[in-house]
Amino acid sequence: MHKRYTLPMKTATIPAVRVESALRAELESLLREGETLSQFVEQSVRTAVLQRRDQEEFVARGLSALAAARESGDYVDADIAIAGLQRRLDAARVKARA
Repeated sequence: MHKRYTLPMKTATIPAVRVESALRAELESLLREGETLSQFVEQSVRTAVLQRRDQEEFVARGLSALAAARESGDYVDADIAIAGLQRRLDAARVKARA
């Protein structure tokens, strides 16, 4: 007969961060009912991690698209695109004044 052991997941801590008293007081004033400072910090870190991961993926996709466009030759130089957008903006401003 085999015994199964369920081990709890190991946890780690995030280093303590020193902040000004005013920042801590403002943070504590913004906590939701029943929310602890630790929960707020954990959620903030999770959000920042997701944002950074998404940002890195976005940049990677952009660089990949740029390489593919250059390889195919099917792209417009930034200077040409910006000049076209500037012409459209200028025309819209003239129309708005009229």
